[in-house]
Amino acid sequence: MTQTLTTTPPTEDLVVPFHCDRCGALAKVRVVLPSGSDLVFCGHHAREYESKLRDIAVDIIETDGEARVSS
Repeated sequence: MTQTLTTTPPTEDLVVPFHCDRCGALAKVRVVLPSGSDLVFCGHHAREYESKLRDIAVDIIETDGEARVSS
């Protein structure tokens, strides 16, 4: 019996859609918190909470609503 080695395809090409944590719309902004966790918001809610988010965020990243999945 011959064993065959299979590999998992690279995950750089996979995308996962993110949806706003407040309303479920497609996310436009990802907010990284000091704990390493993150929040995602549509443009409307990102603007609504912008000043508060800037106070607590480590990083604020504008996105196209998709996140690259990396291994």
